[in-house]
Amino acid sequence: MTFHLHLVSDSTGETIGALTRACLVQFEDIDLKEHNWNLVNSARRMKNVLAGIEEHKGLVLYTFVDEELRAQLEEFCRERTIPCVSVLRPVLAGMAAYFGKNPSHMPGRQHVLDADYFARIDAMDFAMAQDDGHGIDRLQQADVVVLGVSRTSKTPTCIYLANRGVRAANIPLIPGHAPPSYVSDLKKPLVVGLTKDADSLVAIRRSRLHLLSEDRNTDYVDPEKVRAEVQEARRFFARISCPVIDVSRRSIEETAAEILMLLADHKIEMVTAAGL
Repeated sequence: MTFHLHLVSDSTGETIGALTRACLVQFEDIDLKEHNWNLVNSARRMKNVLAGIEEHKGLVLYTFVDEELRAQLEEFCRERTIPCVSVLRPVLAGMAAYFGKNPSHMPGRQHVLDADYFARIDAMDFAMAQDDGHGIDRLQQADVVVLGVSRTSKTPTCIYLANRGVRAANIPLIPGHAPPSYVSDLKKPLVVGLTKDADSLVAIRRSRLHLLSEDRNTDYVDPEKVRAEVQEARRFFARISCPVIDVSRRSIEETAAEILMLLADHKIEMVTAAGL
C-alpha cells in the first residue's frame, strides 16, 4: 500500500520538512509518496494544492499562519474526511498563553534579513575562506577550529556550524607533515579534534578515489597506514589537550550539536578566566 503525505507551507517548507523527517525515521518499511507544497500564499496556489490532495488523498500536514488559507485547507479536508494536522498551532497556542500575547501570523518571519541572518552569511564566508587550512592568519577570529585527518567530515561540519552563525575553520592533519604547532597558541577559539574508525575511513576514501576515477592502491587507503594516521592524530589531540569527537557513527548534525555544547562551555570558561 502506498501512503500519500502532503506537506503544505506558506513559506519555504523548511520547518515542516525538518519535522517530518524527524518523525518519519521512526517508521520503517513504509511505501510513501511525499508531496511538497511550498510558498502557498494565495488563493490560486491553494487551488493547486487542493487539486493535488484530491487526486492523491493522504495525510496533510501544514504550517500556515494565514488564518484564511488555513481555514480553507481545513474545511476542504474535513468535507472529504482527509486527516489534516497543524504542526504549529499547538506550539503557537502554548506560547501565546505563556507570553500573554497573540502571535503576529506573518509567514516566513524566520527568514527575515535581520542581524542574525547577516551573521550567518558572514560565518559562511568565513568557513569557506578558512577551509582546509587556508587563512591561518585569521584563526584567532574563529569561534571554532576543527582538526582531523582526511575524510573526517571537517568541511561539512564547519558549513553546518556556519549556518548556525558559528565562525568555524578547519585544518587537515596530513601524514608525513608535522601537525600545525600554531594551534596550541590559539586562545579565543575552541579547538576540536575529529576522529574516525580506521576501517570506516578506508572505505570512505576508497569510495572517494573511485568517484575521482583513481582506483590505484596508495597509502591514502592502506589500512595499516590509515590506522597509524588516526593514532598519530589522536596523540596530537592529547598533546594540545583538545576535546575529541569520534564521528564514526555520527551524522554531521550530531557532530555539530556536540561542538555547540562544547562551545557553550568554552565561552563560560573564557568569561570565568577573564574574571568577568
